[in-house]
Amino acid sequence: MIDSSRLLTDLKKQLKLLETDLRARSEEPGLPWAQSLRDEYERALGRERTALSWSEWRDGEVTLAAVAWIIAGTFIRFAEDNNLLAGARNDDIALALPWITGVGESLDRAVENQSAFFAAQPQLNGRDWLQSAFRVLASLPAGRALVDPHHNLVWTVEISATAADQLIAFWRETGSDETLVHDFTDSALDTRFLGDLYQDLSDHAKKTYALLQTPVFVEEFILDHTLTPALAEFGLDGLKLIDPTCGSGHFLLGAFERLDEAWKAHAPALDARTRVQKALDSIHGVDLNPFAVAIARFRLTIAALKASGETTLVAAPAFHYKLAVGDSLLRWQASAATLEIGDEEETFAYSGEDIREYAGILEPGQYHVVVGNPPYIQVKDKALNQAYRELYSTCAGKYALSVPFMELFFELARRGDDAGGAGYVGKITSNSFMKREFGKKLIEKFLSGVYTGKGHIDLTAVVDTSGAYIPGHGTPTVILFGRPRKPVSSTVRAALGVRGEPGQPADPANGLVWRDIVDHLDEPGYSGTYTTITDLERTTLAHHPWSLSGGGAGELKATIDSCRISTPGSLAFRLGVFGITAADDAFITTINQAKRFNEPAGFRTIVVGDIVRDYNLVDAQPTFFPYDHRHELLPLDTFPRVARQMWALRNELGNRATFSKQTYFKEGRPWYEWHQLPKDDGAHEWAITYAFVATHNHFALDRGNKVFGRTAPIIKLPAGATENDHIDLLGILNSSTACFWLKQVSHNKGGPGGGSSKDEKWRDFYEFTSTKLAEFPLPAVFPTAQAQLLDELSEALHAASPSAVLQRLFEGTGAQPTSEALKDAERLWMSVRARMVFEQEELDWGVYSLYGLTSQNALATSEVEDERRLPLGARSFEVALARGVAAGDVKTRWFSDFCEVERTDIPLDWPEEYRMLVSNRLQEIESNGAIRLLESPDFKRTWQTDSWEKQLASAARDLALDQLEQREYWLDAQGRPVPRSAAQLADRARNDATLRSALEILAGTPHIDLQQAITALLAAESVPSLAAQRYKPSGLTKFRDWQRVWELQRAEDRGEQVAIPVPPKYAPGDFQKTTYWKARGKLDVPKERFIAYPGALLVNDDSPIYGWAGWDHAAQGLALAVLVGEMAAGGATSAQLTPLLASMVELEPWLEQWYAEIDPAFGQSPAAAISGTLDMQLARHSLTRDDVTRWSPPPSTRGRVRTAAPAPTLIDSEESL
Repeated sequence: MIDSSRLLTDLKKQLKLLETDLRARSEEPGLPWAQSLRDEYERALGRERTALSWSEWRDGEVTLAAVAWIIAGTFIRFAEDNNLLAGARNDDIALALPWITGVGESLDRAVENQSAFFAAQPQLNGRDWLQSAFRVLASLPAGRALVDPHHNLVWTVEISATAADQLIAFWRETGSDETLVHDFTDSALDTRFLGDLYQDLSDHAKKTYALLQTPVFVEEFILDHTLTPALAEFGLDGLKLIDPTCGSGHFLLGAFERLDEAWKAHAPALDARTRVQKALDSIHGVDLNPFAVAIARFRLTIAALKASGETTLVAAPAFHYKLAVGDSLLRWQASAATLEIGDEEETFAYSGEDIREYAGILEPGQYHVVVGNPPYIQVKDKALNQAYRELYSTCAGKYALSVPFMELFFELARRGDDAGGAGYVGKITSNSFMKREFGKKLIEKFLSGVYTGKGHIDLTAVVDTSGAYIPGHGTPTVILFGRPRKPVSSTVRAALGVRGEPGQPADPANGLVWRDIVDHLDEPGYSGTYTTITDLERTTLAHHPWSLSGGGAGELKATIDSCRISTPGSLAFRLGVFGITAADDAFITTINQAKRFNEPAGFRTIVVGDIVRDYNLVDAQPTFFPYDHRHELLPLDTFPRVARQMWALRNELGNRATFSKQTYFKEGRPWYEWHQLPKDDGAHEWAITYAFVATHNHFALDRGNKVFGRTAPIIKLPAGATENDHIDLLGILNSSTACFWLKQVSHNKGGPGGGSSKDEKWRDFYEFTSTKLAEFPLPAVFPTAQAQLLDELSEALHAASPSAVLQRLFEGTGAQPTSEALKDAERLWMSVRARMVFEQEELDWGVYSLYGLTSQNALATSEVEDERRLPLGARSFEVALARGVAAGDVKTRWFSDFCEVERTDIPLDWPEEYRMLVSNRLQEIESNGAIRLLESPDFKRTWQTDSWEKQLASAARDLALDQLEQREYWLDAQGRPVPRSAAQLADRARNDATLRSALEILAGTPHIDLQQAITALLAAESVPSLAAQRYKPSGLTKFRDWQRVWELQRAEDRGEQVAIPVPPKYAPGDFQKTTYWKARGKLDVPKERFIAYPGALLVNDDSPIYGWAGWDHAAQGLALAVLVGEMAAGGATSAQLTPLLASMVELEPWLEQWYAEIDPAFGQSPAAAISGTLDMQLARHSLTRDDVTRWSPPPSTRGRVRTAAPAPTLIDSEESL
């Protein structure tokens, strides 16, 4: 029986081993495959089929080949365990079965058969044995297409003999009961497990090809609305269906089953083989991924086998398929006209593609049914990106693949006229085109029904599935149905989303949202809990953006739009991004690092979207900003300390792409400048900023001197604008009404983890673009007073935060804060926050009145003067929500996530006037559909923040670390750098009252072990000095690449003409620890506070040794020299000193570059002094620079001890992966 989950997990490991093997073989001189692979890359590059680098392209081909070997092996194993190859013969001689293994005694027979094979042909190996099995499958009429000798990579890409032996051993693995670990026996011959392999076997392939299975219930729904009516209109004879993105064949299998049943009913006298072939003749598929098509062919073969009554592949006929490997978007590949030319340059295809053998499969206008689930990703390959733009007129901006596939699907379908005849198109796709700018052309010039130059598109139904739970579909989706003809109706059937699935259903096919759609799509006027079914005016869908919200959302938006007196766009001097670095890792730094540079003129506080919350800007970091107040670029040498760090990134920054698709270097732009920075002459110095991506609307007012990243766009008013002008916009844009309107026109990016269909809709993230915000309808009157109060309260809340409180307590009095003082501060913070919650409620209800959404103005404001505070959970909408939960009508995690209380009543201790106001508001929520829609978690502020306790711990931790960075800890009395052990630091800390107090607050007790506490802090905030201790092997390889780049930059500085490659970026998996990655990032920029020297120990002191990251290269070198000297004097061995000496070697180029001159403070050159010390130590221990550079840490001893001898492997252990 197949254990699909375990099979997938185990095969992922096998895939890594095969990829490692093939990657190494791809670089072997003289290996024919290695040379042909390089030749194919050059041809693909020349024919503009790719613009990827060799290594990126090669890794993709290696993955495809490795998967091909695994998939072919899986086919054989499935066939062996289910007796599908029984009776196989070669030259009329019965073949001894099995090849790999099988149930029962078959394993022993497989081993015997393999031994006999080698005895007869001793020069062959395990790879040849596997290929002999594939060859038998390919020799069968029904099996040839499964391992096509002309295109399948198992014939041209040969894994090593060792890898083949290990793969065979994997398939033969048995458990403690001596039964096969992976038994494929299945009387039903169910091949669904192959779909799981297709989707999840390779992370690289999944990302590259956007692999995603279509659930059966979605496939059935789409076929119900395409294939079913097509059969009724066109009949069976000659019917043609295609999935141009067929993947592992879900749509094709579903269509085959329907067509086979239809032929049974239509022509019951047909023999089974003929009937099955007629069903197969209708089915066509194309996919770019070779192993996807291989799986689709295998699954269709097994389905045809069962439908025809055959029991083995040996007895089965040659089923004819029309499934091709190729890029369906490059439809000229399969054009009959192109093929007739016979021009190899014009018809370039990869070796694994066979689409040229299916001439005409992508000819436009021939299919009665076109269905599919096309990829939604953006095209990374620049050559393909441009090719698609040229072929598909609707590709605009940063388009996703959903755009060209939309064109292709409709082009493949038969065109009709008023009398009918048009094909049926159905697809599930990303809904990103509905609201993102790149979708404007697709909607208005294609889906609108206007004449496209090739005909019209009749959109017949639009189904919002973003709220449904669809396994695997993290991206919000929509299902579209249509026909390539002139529209025959002025309306379009639409299923509009009201609420998302409240949780993960046990059976997704019976999810609440999905059933609401399926059961009622044919009932226009239906208004359910989760879906509204309506017939939208086609003119509504003829304009971008689309809003598919139900439950009265369209009517409410129209009401808000009708109140438009002005817009943010009409009032603003400019609305958009402040600036873009295009290299945040290089420019944005930490507060402590900026302080260490001691060049304040080069830094400004930068606001990013994540810190814009509830009228406030919290935890902003510094960024390098080499500009004056008018945004004029300053010379880099204005900031000499920063310049030295930026120099290491020169080639990376200089190769940033410009708007003209050149590089900074090619355009002669200063390599250290920001990518984009408008001057804003004539604008006010203040700015309203907001979170570009968030679950709710968050706007805040900055009163000058900050800069803003791409994720925090700004509204700049004219220079003459008043404070009230800013406050007016701040208040209205932070309202629940604005949140509702913005969500109607903004792109839903999905919920936490990327899945909008996996949770409640209020957890979805939206992309609030400046283009959409500019059109927000502003009313005649603004909630100025309320907004002013909330702005003031936000400042008070920040002043009451733990970080601000600790700063005042320590810096103001120098005294240690008492527990009572901290409790008082906590009570103040809670009180201010509760006041903000209350006042935001008043603002929201007041705004409803401004837009005429409620005629009862008395609901808008509260005259209560005392106790204007609300705990989360007690707002009017939350009381109504709690009542729904209590009644069993609503399921929500709102209260568990955010609220301090959950109540269904109005508290008796509230002032009577306010109790009456809340009671009236609850009645309005119940009776007024517009207010009921707005007063919901989707649009009400969450006030989500860390608890006081968590904030206090974080503030105390930062304070302790700041104290540990004080210079007296790391410099001696003469100002020289001194590395210190944790024990030495603890001794010094005993006299540091601030540090001890901060550690006590962090620990929650005055009884602390100073050394233990300091060790824990420094371990999490330090990065090793030596590269071999920072990186895993993959990261160390990249570091060596960066070292070569730096050497070439130095040569360039000397005036040499050199070509400098763009260095590779780092990934989290390149670092030994996650904390190192967090400190360094993808450009490996040092932002840690401390330096670690793993393994270094002092005499009679077994605590770890650290240095300060505030040291420059010279100080780091001197500190290493001191440490080496102390350890050598204490009797340290060569092995103990080697990593420290290696660190000194890594520093030498920087010392020679920056510190070769004599330093007056020391009377000599730091570079010469440190190199001299290094020379002396190397000579003393009989080592060379190359010796210490080759040093690597001892292997990890983690992992379970094996109890049995392992199968042969290509690498030492899983740990080395």
